[in-house]
Amino acid sequence: MKIVTLTLNPALDKSAKVDGIITEHKLKCHTISYQAGGGGINVSRVLNRLGLASNCVFPFGGDNGLRLKELLIKESLDIKSIPIQAWTRENLSVVDTQSGQQYRFGMPGNTLRESELIELETLLEITLSDEDIFVLSGSLAENMEATYYTKIIKSLERKNIKIVLDTSGSGLKETLKENIYLIKPNQRELAQLAGADFLSKLEQEEFALNLIKTKKIKYVVVSLGNKGAFIASNEGVIYQSPPSVIVKSTIGAGDSMVAGLVYSILNNYSPHMMLKWGIACGVAATMSEGTDLAHKENIEKVFTMLNNKK
Repeated sequence: MKIVTLTLNPALDKSAKVDGIITEHKLKCHTISYQAGGGGINVSRVLNRLGLASNCVFPFGGDNGLRLKELLIKESLDIKSIPIQAWTRENLSVVDTQSGQQYRFGMPGNTLRESELIELETLLEITLSDEDIFVLSGSLAENMEATYYTKIIKSLERKNIKIVLDTSGSGLKETLKENIYLIKPNQRELAQLAGADFLSKLEQEEFALNLIKTKKIKYVVVSLGNKGAFIASNEGVIYQSPPSVIVKSTIGAGDSMVAGLVYSILNNYSPHMMLKWGIACGVAATMSEGTDLAHKENIEKVFTMLNNKK
């Protein structure tokens, strides 16, 4: 069994600090750092820090794409990428050192031509085998049909693959018609799936359990922000609150959480233990600056804190 992650809309993430943000002033940035970003890429990066190898599949284009590849190679990830004509996007996050506030600027994503999509699908067909864990994480590429994740999942039906899905909007709703091992919406995304603006705690639990009852989904993990998360399965609903830590950045916390869940799936952990690992990785990500994600030492520290919680 191996882990394969797919990132359709990767990004070269740039982080910087500014000593006071003032409108219409030329501001001097410092403490610049670059990281490879995008849902599946982030999941692979955190899994690598946990000692788990994964095949990291993504398209790349232009100088940004080449830089992104270089960063992943430097982290010793097993990348399987395809070149595309469109440039890989660049995102920017800036921290105001005086206020402590973080500002995030997301650029439009790349587009994929039909020939590039065919090459990507062929790569996935070759890479994925029976019993593998396949993580589809992040937004779809620009101008991509909302049914594209569904198309990918359908093409793999004959293989006994565990699908882990972390996306939002119509792309998430469309895939619920397929067999999925685990989905990880947040509260807002769960409400949207239910066709509502807001769901109460009881309504969240009921809707998540109804998804399980369809027998299309095995686990529904719902992130609750600073209140932690809950997991719904055939065993019912289990909650886990997070420990208190000093938050430096929330970027990539959700992706780090998915990495913890995938780590648990590979190790056949119970739903409660899965949730603990997910929370530990998600919280650990907030202890890093910018887009640096969760590190093993912080994951272990948070996990110990969770075990000590009453």
